[in-house]
Amino acid sequence: MTKSELVDAVAHRHSVPRVVAEAVVESFFGGIARALQAGARVEVRGFGTFAPKRYRAYAGRDPRTGAPIQVAPKVLPVFRVGRELKLRVEGDA
Repeated sequence: MTKSELVDAVAHRHSVPRVVAEAVVESFFGGIARALQAGARVEVRGFGTFAPKRYRAYAGRDPRTGAPIQVAPKVLPVFRVGRELKLRVEGDA
C-alpha cells in the first residue's frame, strides 16, 4: 500500500474529504519524524515502536576499489513490530 492509497482508505473509511484524510496522514507521519529527529521513541500500541538508533564511526572498504574509507557516525530510524501486529500477520499466512 502506498501513502496515496492509505490516504484514500482513510478518506473512504471515515467518510471525509481526501484533503482532510491527507492532512491526517501527513500529520501522523510528520509527528513520528519530528519525534525521531528529537531523539525520542514512538510507540504505537498494537502496531510497533519507532526509535532512533545511533551507529558509531567505523573503518569500511570501498566495494569497487577495496580502498579503506572512514564511515561517519550516523543515526537511523528502526522499527520493531508489535506483538499484536505480528500475530495478525502470522494469522493471515
